[in-house]
Amino acid sequence: MKFDLVQYRKRRGVALLTLNRPEVLNTINREMLQELGRVMDTAKADDNIRAVIITGAGSKAFSAGADIGFLSTASALEVRGLARLAVDIYGRIETLGKVVLAAINGFALGGGLELAEACTVRVAVHSARLGHPEVRIGAVAGWGGTTRLPRLVGKGRAAELLLTGRMITADEALQMGLLNRVVSPEQLLPEAEALLEETLAQAPLAVKMTWEALHRGMDMSIDESARLGADYFGLIAATEDFREGTTAFLAKRSPKFNGR
Repeated sequence: MKFDLVQYRKRRGVALLTLNRPEVLNTINREMLQELGRVMDTAKADDNIRAVIITGAGSKAFSAGADIGFLSTASALEVRGLARLAVDIYGRIETLGKVVLAAINGFALGGGLELAEACTVRVAVHSARLGHPEVRIGAVAGWGGTTRLPRLVGKGRAAELLLTGRMITADEALQMGLLNRVVSPEQLLPEAEALLEETLAQAPLAVKMTWEALHRGMDMSIDESARLGADYFGLIAATEDFREGTTAFLAKRSPKFNGR
């Protein structure tokens, strides 16, 4: 299957997705969202793919957000329809069942930052600028920003960013927990791949269930979330990898996981 607005290639069990509208800072329109959905479905169905990296084409932007040209002329129903589509696609990224890493190579603004927020982890270059400028054009961060940002950085910091529309540096984003790592441009993809390799060296089912317990538990009470973790611990104990991991630990050798 050929993709144009979201380039897709595979290497060593990792799918690299590149938002491909560099001439407009990889702004996101309906066609790109639809293609992103198809690409994510392709990655999800491919058992040889264990993780995904999303980045932007060119050196200026991961994504500068929604296509303002469309928003300026669209009806309210059309704007809501685009937002609902984005929320659906971003939700599928968050629940893909595989680690998804945002490699932020420049501006990540509005809907572009909301895409990164839907990923499992985020790595950015030092020169990246991140923000939710929606209020500055009379809009709302309606592609998941009002939901995910406070869960990542806390309600107070999220309120400041969402209500002022201020852009922040990569270092600021790292300090507040929005980013996991900040690197030089030439190290962006190598660092992203190294982080994924560290994750992919672990038991595949344990990684998947750990993320599911973390993600689902965020919307539960502490007691409910803890019980969910206990249930997942019980489920993982039925796997071959659990037996291999515990046996290898006692034998003081490296485990050999097979994803079963």
